[in-house]
Amino acid sequence: MLSVSNLSVQFGKRVLFDEVNVAFTEGNCYGVIGANGAGKSTFLKILSGEVDPTSGTVNLEPGKRMSILEQNHNACDAYPVLETVVMGNKPLSSIKKEMDALYADYDDKNADRIGELQVKFEEMNGWNADSDAAALLSNLGISEELHYTLMSEVDSKLKVRILLAQALFGNPDVLIMDEPTNDLDYETISWLENFLADYNNTVIVVSHDRHFLDSVCTHIADIDFGKMNLYSGNYTFWYESSQLALRQRAQQNKKSEEKAKELQEFIRRFSANVAKSKQATSRKKMLSKLKIEDIKPSSRRYPAIIFEREREAGDQILNIEKLAATSEDGEVLFQGVDINLAKGDKVAVISRDSRATSAFYEIINGNRKADHGSYQWGVTTNQSYLPADNSDFFTENINLVDWLRQWAKTEEEREEVYIRGFLGKMLFSGEEALKKCTVLSGGEKVRCMLSRMMMMRANVLMLDEPTNHLDLESITAFNNSLKNFKGTVLFTTHDHEFAETVATRIIELTPKGNIDRYLTFDEYMSDKAIKEQRDKMYAVSV
Repeated sequence: MLSVSNLSVQFGKRVLFDEVNVAFTEGNCYGVIGANGAGKSTFLKILSGEVDPTSGTVNLEPGKRMSILEQNHNACDAYPVLETVVMGNKPLSSIKKEMDALYADYDDKNADRIGELQVKFEEMNGWNADSDAAALLSNLGISEELHYTLMSEVDSKLKVRILLAQALFGNPDVLIMDEPTNDLDYETISWLENFLADYNNTVIVVSHDRHFLDSVCTHIADIDFGKMNLYSGNYTFWYESSQLALRQRAQQNKKSEEKAKELQEFIRRFSANVAKSKQATSRKKMLSKLKIEDIKPSSRRYPAIIFEREREAGDQILNIEKLAATSEDGEVLFQGVDINLAKGDKVAVISRDSRATSAFYEIINGNRKADHGSYQWGVTTNQSYLPADNSDFFTENINLVDWLRQWAKTEEEREEVYIRGFLGKMLFSGEEALKKCTVLSGGEKVRCMLSRMMMMRANVLMLDEPTNHLDLESITAFNNSLKNFKGTVLFTTHDHEFAETVATRIIELTPKGNIDRYLTFDEYMSDKAIKEQRDKMYAVSV
């Protein structure tokens, strides 16, 4: 279907890819993974023809069509929504435009050409294009009243769904998606997961959403050391198998028979837990052929995120009564919020409006005044907070050692060796610890903020979209650390796996109060009675 031959990419002295050879076959979904800077997005751009390789070729089977999820959300602002979707099938859209132009200037000379185009148009099911596009939009929650609205007038979150519909339109043979779940809500991501699980063509996707990769991927394409290796299975299988390979490599004295038995048990356990039954049979066949030498330890570096508490909190953690907040334009974000946190609660704070959750954290951290209501922290609690926007923390042009020293409480904590210990856990070792904080990437800033939180030794953690900008390695380490943390956690995330594996309680903020349940995230989202309640609490009163 799609193959890459002898692909090399070099920027100056830096070699990104070195003689990569890989084939993507029909019916499979490939999750492209790699450390930050490994070249994941560049690889997708090479496949789509947007970027030329230094050497090598990309070959798409003749007659096959490729579609790419548009990353520039404003690229189609001049077009109506429905037309934007149809434009996803470029050959069809091109024929339609030529026909329209010929009809607009019709004469006998144009008749033959129009006839030729009409035959092609019918062969491509063009007469049903608008209705097919409308059905796709409806599945993605785009109401019919928006179908003829200009893209420039559509809400930014809905734009993402429309561009997703554009990429999916016309059943492309190869679908390329770079971070498709960004800015999508849980319901839309769930729809996309189910759609791709049933998709019979080739999908190549880059994503930091582990639940998404686990739900849709039949293979993982791992970029490491300038090469790309394909592995059967989803992200969790790749991660666990690479960790198994790492352990087995460390056990030099272990007999090969024992290692083979351990691998077989691992495959048996994984096969039994494959979530999508449709993929399970084919995956079991692939896994049955797997040999010890087929799985390799990864070169990835995982940060050591360990949250320790200065002291254990008492029973009273946080009491909130009748809390309310509105946006700058007067829209109610939430009101009548009553919460009493218990020790050890790990709470996913959610809302259909991200402004609501951010306002909530800012209020209970004393950075913003509530419109109404009150909150009170327990006297034995001490809190640390990771805001969604951390830019105010990185305005001074100082190195990371001096930056982290600002939160030292004792002379010992001010010592450089002590501070470097925390930075080292976040992969800022050696000269990296002397980088200026004003030149850090988004992911590096979040890792610095995590160093700060670890140093504070709080017994209550508050995290607003903590996985933003982090790579898969950091997200995995962060996720595991919160599962092991003995204190109380309040967090908001669009990472499904993060929410499902950490949260023991769900609190949803709505314009008509809050919903509070001791359930896992999946239990909460799948409960029909709760969904009906949620819909009513978000409904706008007329």
